[in-house]
Order: sequence, then C-alpha cells, then structure tokens
Amino acid sequence: MTQVRRVSPSVRGRGQLVYGNKNWNTQIQGTGVDYAPMRAFIPTIGRFFTEEELRMRQKKVLLGTTVAKELFKNDNPINAIIKINRINFQVIGVLPEKGATHWRDQDDLVIIPVTTAMHRLLGKEYLDAIDVEVINPSLMEEAEISIHELIIKRHRISKDNEGSFQIRNMAEIQETLTSMTETMTWLLGSIAAISLLVGGIGIMNIMLVSVTERTREIGLRKALGARRIDIMTQFLIESVVLTFMGGIFGIAFGSGIAWLLSTFAGWATKVSISSIMLATIFSIGVGIGFGLWPARQAAKLNPIEALRYE
Repeated sequence: MTQVRRVSPSVRGRGQLVYGNKNWNTQIQGTGVDYAPMRAFIPTIGRFFTEEELRMRQKKVLLGTTVAKELFKNDNPINAIIKINRINFQVIGVLPEKGATHWRDQDDLVIIPVTTAMHRLLGKEYLDAIDVEVINPSLMEEAEISIHELIIKRHRISKDNEGSFQIRNMAEIQETLTSMTETMTWLLGSIAAISLLVGGIGIMNIMLVSVTERTREIGLRKALGARRIDIMTQFLIESVVLTFMGGIFGIAFGSGIAWLLSTFAGWATKVSISSIMLATIFSIGVGIGFGLWPARQAAKLNPIEALRYE
C-alpha cells in the first residue's frame, strides 16, 4: 500500500525472568525490527535486534527500565544472560523510559524478536496485532480503509465475521485523550475559580471585621492628618499580604504533593516557575480585588464618628 511507511507484527504474553537469585514476572512483547522507530523504542543503552537475528529466531532481549532495575539494580545488563521461562536470552539493550499510566507500568516489559516469541517461547501460531505507520497523517483514513479491505481479502472473511478483527486509529485515540484532558482542565479550572471566589469572600469578610474593630484607630489616623488614599493603601497592603502568605502556603503544599506523587506513585510531575509565578500573581490579584471594598469603607469613615465609636 502506498500510504504505509513501516509495518511491524506483534505478539504478547507473560513470562518469568530469572537472573542469578532474582526473579521478575513481566510482559513479553515479540515485535519486528521496525517497531523501535515506529513506537519510539530506540534503546538508550545497547541496540535493537537486526533483520538477521529476527530471521534466525535468535534469543535476544531488550529490557524495560523497570525490569532492568529489578534484575540488575545499577549494573550494566548488556550481554548478560537471563532466563525467560527457563530459556536463555542475551540482553542486547535497555529501552527508553516511558513512565506509568493509570493502569500499568509501560516500562515493565521485555522485547524480543517476534519469530523467537512465536516459535521458541510463547508457542503462538498467529499474531496478536500488527502496527502500521502511515506516511502522512492526512492519509490515515484512506490507509485504514485499505488495510480493512486487504485483511478481508487475504483471510477471506465473510461479511458476518468482519467484527472478528479491529483496527485502532491512534490519531482518533489521541484526539479522544486530548478532548478528555481539555475537559479535565476546564473542570479543575472551574473548581479553582470557585475556590478563589470563596476564599476571596472570606478575605473580604475578615477585612471588614478588621475595619470595624479598628474604627477608633482609623479615626485617630485621620485626625492626625492621614488622607483617604493612605487609609485605603494601608488596608489594601494588609489584604495583599494576607493572600500572598496564603499563596506561598499553597505553592509549598502543591509542591509537596507533587513530590510525594513523583516519589511514591511514580508519576512524572514537574512544578514549573511559570506556575509558581501565576499562583503568586493570582494571590496578589485576589488580595487587591477583594480587599478594595473594605479599604474603601475604611477610607470613607468620618474621623469624628470614628473616634466616638465604642
């Protein structure tokens, strides 16, 4: 097909890995040589297997970072011999780190030649999946139709059995994930906005109480020559300092949660300088916005009535 750049067959299974006195059960992935550039699995250490090794069904294996850490800790695993389901395999590379998703660790796997997996290890006579890379994203739909028709033709599948296989378009999956991410972003943004509103109202109430309790102080300052702008500035500064301190606490708390998720849950988290700056600016903005009304109320007080206030 003219729309396709690369194709890689794939089979999957699970196996018990043994190296010395260490054991680890993991996912086994049998693939072709084009799988590495297609799925960004170019090894960070070592190399991928070759066409000759694939054709000869050689016992070569590439380890995910989780498997490498469990079996070798900080040692170099290249050229080491490990057992997979009691069969010796030579380690030729370590795969790049992919991270963990909600349902599985993407680095908890090993990759071997698909021919070796089918005929020497898993005993499968059929492929579980075929990965196809299209030349251009604009040809995705056309390629999907062509692949569908080719599978039906080659396997002589009747119309009643067309549901016996499934074609997954990664572009559509990515669009779905992007849409879900945007929805979650708006949802979290709405929750944050409501939290800011509630917090701002709380700040305003605190400042109004402060104005009431310090009425005589305000009257005394005005009697000594303080202008309205001086009174407003004083209470605005107090409001901003209050929200700024809350923002600092929030930044420290959020950074701590991100560190805990990264350390104990294995999530890839990052607290950027831009997010810290944004949180600080919002804190100051909330202080000015919700502190303005109490500051104006304080500035409008009559000094004589304020001095008489009990």
